[in-house]
Amino acid sequence: MLGVHILALAAMLTPSRAQGPMSMSGAYGPYAMTREATGTSWQPDSTPHEGIHAMNGDWMLMTHGYADLIYDRQGGPRGGAKAFGTGMLMGMAQRPLGPGTLGLRSMVSLDPSMGAAGYPLLLQTGETADGRRPLIDRQHPHDLFMELAASYSVPVADEGSAFAYFGLPGEPALGPPAFMHRFSAMDNPEAPISHHWLDSTHIAYGVVTAGGTWRGWKVEGSAFKGREPDQNRWNLESPKLDSFSARLSWNPDPDWALQTSYGHLASPEQLEPDVNTGRFTASASKNSRWGAAFSQTTLAYGVNRNRPGRSTSAVLLESALRLSGRHTVLGRAEWVEKDELFESGPRLGETFDVSKLSLGYVYDLLPWGRSQWGAGVLGSIDVLPRSLRGSYGPLPGSVLLFLRAKLV
Repeated sequence: MLGVHILALAAMLTPSRAQGPMSMSGAYGPYAMTREATGTSWQPDSTPHEGIHAMNGDWMLMTHGYADLIYDRQGGPRGGAKAFGTGMLMGMAQRPLGPGTLGLRSMVSLDPSMGAAGYPLLLQTGETADGRRPLIDRQHPHDLFMELAASYSVPVADEGSAFAYFGLPGEPALGPPAFMHRFSAMDNPEAPISHHWLDSTHIAYGVVTAGGTWRGWKVEGSAFKGREPDQNRWNLESPKLDSFSARLSWNPDPDWALQTSYGHLASPEQLEPDVNTGRFTASASKNSRWGAAFSQTTLAYGVNRNRPGRSTSAVLLESALRLSGRHTVLGRAEWVEKDELFESGPRLGETFDVSKLSLGYVYDLLPWGRSQWGAGVLGSIDVLPRSLRGSYGPLPGSVLLFLRAKLV
């Protein structure tokens, strides 16, 4: 399915019928293609679709991608600095087949090139770089293969459909769209510290999803591998279907997307193999326009119930405002209950309420061919309980400077 990228690029050189993304039908049902985000998740129908769209015979093709060069400096005693690159390339292809629609999706990432330990990110937790120690105050890299999936959908009754989705890796029906693909977050070069409460299952090695749509509604369920990807980021892992999830989505009008979901994750953490997690999420995304300006705001809530263990929660509010196509303002606020901030000692397993506030700006240069180049800055401060200030400092902050190129 990596050949989808080659097909999409070849289609740019092939005379074809022009067709904008808003007129394209989705892979999972009879609605605008712009409604579909990562895996089988939904976003508002009015979300702009960047990337290259083309027709090649019966095939409808799209490719989208970006690359960032980032300098990251995290402050305080636990901080650090690193220059690294990140990015992804996604290709999608679909065509009529029999009574329904066949869809193919692939996504690859540049993240493994930054090293197994990822990049400095205060208050981030989850996964491991070596299979022995947890990553704390660092964001893990994503796998080279983020999605290799196929789907098939058939129309049902009036304005409805039934669909199936298979991925190795893929994304189960759990949580909102992954953060690097939400319009409210995609220009933000930093992962949310609430990632492992909301959308960390977006790379699962073995996913089978079945569902149905009717107008603005979608109900679906998945069987998938609950274990997070291991520290070997360049390979494909063995599939397993030991976990399950269900999600209800509703787009009441073109500017809104709402979802609620629950999943049972079997042994998600490599370093805690005897712990299972029940995850509940709910989210709402809203698009708004003011003349030439466009914005998207996402509010999300997640709960992880570890068994054995405790329950912890997270709340995320993020927004992106694009002004006249050249200026983008970013904002994010998070509150998370973190219980993995200490690897050992008397504070091991202690839960702390932490918050993070971020504000950023991106300036886009004029397009060059089918690419858009820009530069940006993101600043953050971490609001911590008094009991953590000895470890992190009174008000630690961070700054990221980045250059970005993306397909448009």
